[in-house]
Amino acid sequence: MRTPSNSSNPLAIRCEGIGKCYPIGSRERYRTLRDTLADFVRSPLRHLSAPSAELWALRGINLEVRRGEVLGIVGRNGSGKSTLLKILSRITKPTEGRAEIHGRMGTLLEVGTGFHPELTGRENIYLYGAILGMAHAEIARKFDEIVEFSECERMLDTAMKHYSSGMYVRLAFAVAAHLETEILLADEVLAVGDAAFQKKCLGKIGDAASRNRTVLFVSHNLLAVESLCSRAICLHGGQIVLEGPTAAVTSRYLQNWMPKFKEVFHPDPGSAPGNDYLRLRRASIHPQYGDQQERLTVRTPLVMEFEYWKLSPHTVIDLGVEVINEHGVNVFTTGRLGSPPAAAGLLRSTCLIPGDLMNNGSYRVHVTVFLNGNAGVGYFEDLLAFELDDAPGGPRGNYNDFWPGAVRPAMEWKTEHLEPLPAPLAGEYKS
Repeated sequence: MRTPSNSSNPLAIRCEGIGKCYPIGSRERYRTLRDTLADFVRSPLRHLSAPSAELWALRGINLEVRRGEVLGIVGRNGSGKSTLLKILSRITKPTEGRAEIHGRMGTLLEVGTGFHPELTGRENIYLYGAILGMAHAEIARKFDEIVEFSECERMLDTAMKHYSSGMYVRLAFAVAAHLETEILLADEVLAVGDAAFQKKCLGKIGDAASRNRTVLFVSHNLLAVESLCSRAICLHGGQIVLEGPTAAVTSRYLQNWMPKFKEVFHPDPGSAPGNDYLRLRRASIHPQYGDQQERLTVRTPLVMEFEYWKLSPHTVIDLGVEVINEHGVNVFTTGRLGSPPAAAGLLRSTCLIPGDLMNNGSYRVHVTVFLNGNAGVGYFEDLLAFELDDAPGGPRGNYNDFWPGAVRPAMEWKTEHLEPLPAPLAGEYKS
């Protein structure tokens, strides 16, 4: 069934039964026509043997996007989001089905592909722009805007091999973002650069949407998806499983497909994740009191525990913890640097999160391993994932709607009666 748009605008993109299949297994060497004919003579029935294993990255994608629409695409890693955009941008050919594109298309997929490290930033702007399909005159007209947006003016006549990774992606995005297109495909562009530059990227995509350009926006940052897109689809297992208003899609996606694991355990130090300094045995988050398997609510005091094998007696190991909400916002970071030295062996680090601090929703936990109080020597992304439910009663009273904010602390409120109502008002507002 086709996923329709509610708009009456002309079609910009139509997908009909798109599927993409990849063979799984070892890659065959290059074969000439002579090799193929010789093999057929030796074994003419070989072509009837069982087919090799296959992976369908996409299957049965039917989708319509109208001109001027901003469509968000969400889903877990491996769900087919990037594959769909590569098919629409003609980078990858579909195994089955077809796609219609009505209008000039620009892509923000793998920013920076095509930069030459020996050329200067100035030269690479023209090279990369040409690769993206921009005419020389168009690049020249946009040149000053590109440089200003990238914030790389000081390094403009320096070879790209001397650029930092942040400067590299800023310049690449700046070139790609200034394409004058009717359709824009953007895949995880907010994963580049620092927070300030990510905000500029988001604003640039928002500008494209405000000028009636069609935008397909793929991101794990659900807050950005909700702020930019009026409609969204969710891919799971290569198929469209949800479609509709963005807030409804992201909410269902979080409930149904975001993983939740409140504990991980690795009993064998030889195979446990880590490095030469630390091997992780266990990580968990659970209620401070009562049954450790009970439902977690916003009022539940929580304990985060990390057990690990410290491998060297001559180092100090510290852990830094980031708690990220469902919108990709860092709710808080905690940790302790400069811990006292500890002997090598199995250690446990514990952190208490008080109740009535965090809002209801889904959360992920990232852990950074610090050596001797400063150097980061390890990183565990999405080590834990958990959900906090709302709790009845409390300071919200009878208010049952969404309570906005990354945190929801129980602040102390007090109301005092200072004096009686003045006579004119008392007579006007009699009960």
